[in-house]
Amino acid sequence: MSNGPLLSVKGLKKHFPIKSGVFGRTTGYVLAVDGVDFDIEEGETFALVGESGCGKSTTGQAILRLTEPTAGSVVYRGEDVVAASDKRLRELRKQMQIVFQDPYSALNPRMTVGRAIEEILRVHGIAQGSEARRKVGRILQTCGLAPYHANRYPHEFSGGQRQRVVIARALALEPKLVVADEPISALDVSIQSQILNLLDDLQDKFGLTYLFISHDLSVVKHVADRVGVMYLGKLVEVADKRAFYDNPMHPYSEALLAAIPVSNPKLRRRRIILSGDVPSPANPPPGCPFHTRCPYAMRVCREKVPELKHAPDGRRVACHLVHGDYSEEERRDAEQEVERRKAVEA
Repeated sequence: MSNGPLLSVKGLKKHFPIKSGVFGRTTGYVLAVDGVDFDIEEGETFALVGESGCGKSTTGQAILRLTEPTAGSVVYRGEDVVAASDKRLRELRKQMQIVFQDPYSALNPRMTVGRAIEEILRVHGIAQGSEARRKVGRILQTCGLAPYHANRYPHEFSGGQRQRVVIARALALEPKLVVADEPISALDVSIQSQILNLLDDLQDKFGLTYLFISHDLSVVKHVADRVGVMYLGKLVEVADKRAFYDNPMHPYSEALLAAIPVSNPKLRRRRIILSGDVPSPANPPPGCPFHTRCPYAMRVCREKVPELKHAPDGRRVACHLVHGDYSEEERRDAEQEVERRKAVEA
C-alpha cells in the first residue's frame, strides 16, 4: 500500500534573469515556470502538454535539478530534492533519470555507447570492468539492440537506434522515475510507434513511473494515465486522460484538442482559432495568462489570476468560467463575444 505519491511538485518556479548593459545588470526575468503543482503516483504515466515555450521541458529539468529551481519543492518518496545536498542528490539521481529529445546531442560523439553507459555505472559505484560490460550488454538487449552495438559510436546508429541507446543509458542505474522529454519528436513517424511500445514494455517490466513531456496530444492519448496542460509557465488543467479527451474544461485545452488531425475526412470538427500570439514569459499579462487569446474572456479574467482548483468531477482547472467566478453581466458579455467570433469565422 502506497503512503503517498512517488513525486510531489509544489509551487515550482524557474525564473531566468534578463541581463543587459555593459555591467550585465538584471533588468527582468523570464518566468519559464511560474508556480506548478502536481503529483505523480508510482507506476503511472503523467503527461505534460502544451505549445512550444510553455515551460514543460524546463519543468522536467527543474524536477531533476538539471537546472536549479528558483522556488518550490520537489518531494520524491518523502524527500525534498531541491533541499538535498550534492552528495545526496547524486544518490537520488540513481532513482530519477531523463530521456532527452535529441538522442544525437545527448550522446558524446567521441565515446562508444558502451563506454558511455559503463562510465555511469562506474561513477555511481554500481559496477566496473567485465561486470559493467556484462550489464551494458544486457541493458542494450533489453532496449532492442545487440551487445556488439556497445562498440559503436553514436554516428553509426540510426535515429531510432540512438534513442534506444539513450533509453538504455537512462535505465542503467535502475531508476524508478523517468522524465521522457519529447522522446519521439525527433524521430521518423515509422519509428515513433516502436519507441512508444518499447517505453510501454519497459514500464511493465521494471515498474517505471513516467513524466512524459510532449506537444503531440494524439501520442499522449495512447500513453498517458493523466494529463497536465501548461500555458505560459502555469498549469491550467490536470485531469484523468479519459475525462480530458472526452470533455476538456479549460478553453486552452479545448483549442489544443480541436487542433488534432482527424483521420476520417468525412468527420468535421469545429476549429477553435485562438486570436493573437502567446504572450512573452518575460512580460506576462495580468490576470489569467490565457485571457489575451481566450474567446470567453471576461473582466475578472483580465484582473484576477485563477486558482488551479478542483472542479465537480475531481479534475483541477484554473479558469474563472469553470468555477463560476463571474457576474451575470460578465457572462452575457462573454457569450456575445463568442457569438461574434463564430460569425467572423463563418
